[in-house]
Amino acid sequence: MNRSKSQESGSSLLVPSVQELSKESVCNVPQRYFQPQHQQQTLLISHESDATLQIPVSDIQKLLSQESGSSELIRLHLACKEWGFFQIINHGVSSSLVDEIKLEIREFFNLPISEKKKFWQSSETMEGFGQLFVVSEDQKLDWHDMFYMITLPTKSRMPHLFPQLYLPFRDTLELYSQTMKDLAMIIIGQMGKALEIEEREMRELFEDGIQMMRMNYYPPFPQPEKVIGFTNHSDAVALTILLQVNQVEGLQIRKDGMWIPVKPLPNAFVVNVGDIMEIITNGTYRSVEHRPTVNCEKERLSFATFYSPREDAVIGPSPRLITDQTPPQFKSIRVHQYFKDFFARKLEGKSYRDNMKIDHPN
Repeated sequence: MNRSKSQESGSSLLVPSVQELSKESVCNVPQRYFQPQHQQQTLLISHESDATLQIPVSDIQKLLSQESGSSELIRLHLACKEWGFFQIINHGVSSSLVDEIKLEIREFFNLPISEKKKFWQSSETMEGFGQLFVVSEDQKLDWHDMFYMITLPTKSRMPHLFPQLYLPFRDTLELYSQTMKDLAMIIIGQMGKALEIEEREMRELFEDGIQMMRMNYYPPFPQPEKVIGFTNHSDAVALTILLQVNQVEGLQIRKDGMWIPVKPLPNAFVVNVGDIMEIITNGTYRSVEHRPTVNCEKERLSFATFYSPREDAVIGPSPRLITDQTPPQFKSIRVHQYFKDFFARKLEGKSYRDNMKIDHPN
């Protein structure tokens, strides 16, 4: 079978704006967006009172304090090991910065389509407005628009995207980008500490790491059971920090074979372990499948910041976590090649992570 141009270059085939499609009648929505098979998977509706069904919470202030640090570190360790998802509170990110970024993302998605076209994906790059992982013309599509770009290191930025964003959005995003890097480094450092990985090893891997940002817009759909916001997947990166831009819930995570809705706490970020962190920790911490669903009446907006090791680094299980009893579970690969292979594939559950596994003889 011939590989398409998009698969070889790591770009994504161009698709229409779902936000614009959503303004039309449901009758006019192309069949490519209908994916009712997602609803056949079991959904566990959690009750407000049942705290066991909510993802764990990590208090960053307590984590960094001498008095409560060790007990909070155990909580973080268990969250990464058993859930792969947690919320962080008392994280030190200024509420005014968060409010500003939320406001400006909403305004960004409300730009007229003529303005958005200046930031649209092209056949050469998947950065900009559009969708990712579209590798064939007959592939089913998700019910969402996204704006995706690499933000760090600064030399990796596309000249027509970040530098061309209007003010004050560009300045706010610059500050938010650095703030999210600092926060990611704190969390990654604490993960390394919990696993007794040398601080130097984690710092060398991540200090000049790759940061990607994806702003998500999920339009309402009157028959939400027929579409999916984003195909279920695990994140290929090391760590994801998610900001809920408006108050419409929609994120679900797969646990024990069922989908559990995430209820974001006020002034919190939702954090999840990515495939790279699962590889580095040799499977101790695990990335978890998740999916955003669509609301029947209201739009949903979210903002994901992804953080990974530097481009020229080699990722593989940390030597600290390899013993005769725990042999390496994953192959080692250079970060650049890892992402090139990842973006050339169709997004499908944890298939890419599975591809990285080493088959050990019984």
